[in-house]
Amino acid sequence: MNGEKLLEQEILASFERGEWRSVRNQKGEIARIRRSAAATLLKNKRVNIRISSLDLEGLQARAAEEGVPYQTLMASVLHKFVSGRLVEAQKRITTRSSRTSRKRTTA
Repeated sequence: MNGEKLLEQEILASFERGEWRSVRNQKGEIARIRRSAAATLLKNKRVNIRISSLDLEGLQARAAEEGVPYQTLMASVLHKFVSGRLVEAQKRITTRSSRTSRKRTTA
């Protein structure tokens, strides 16, 4: 199953659990998001950085999934971090059967 289909299933499951809520002030929220997007897109300084080739490939892949240039994605992530809106995703804990655990400890 590809990542896009998995994401769709996660979104649907979240919706079915009732985790989605309507925005109270939709016009105000849209205006806030537009202001944020405009500020993110302001490009008045150039920065050169060195990153690992694996990180760059990962950024390029994620940007392709989002349909944006990778530089734009990088700028957006940095803007969210600086503005305190970058939130770390919760780690998923997967459980294994006790038989699998025993196999790993005895092997």
